[in-house]
Amino acid sequence: MTIDQSALTKGQIRKLNALRNSVGNDIADVAFGKWMKTQSKSPKEVRDPVADALVAALSPLTAEKSFKLGTKGYVVRRAKGKGASGFTAQKVS
Repeated sequence: MTIDQSALTKGQIRKLNALRNSVGNDIADVAFGKWMKTQSKSPKEVRDPVADALVAALSPLTAEKSFKLGTKGYVVRRAKGKGASGFTAQKVS
């Protein structure tokens, strides 16, 4: 069984080559084929905990009509400097 390497990612090619070097071409192709079948087709959704915390903090303000973020939004950063604490928010222009 031959494997089309043009459809593989760089990491998958490295794994296949490592298998071929360690156990030989025939066994490596079979083992790699079985490994590829166990891999999920869709990438996993990675949740950002900081973004989730910001959404949770701003969610009570969704009903207020006077609270507007604008079309370009804001940049939120951690305060810098000696003795600085908290966050700073700056409007994106």
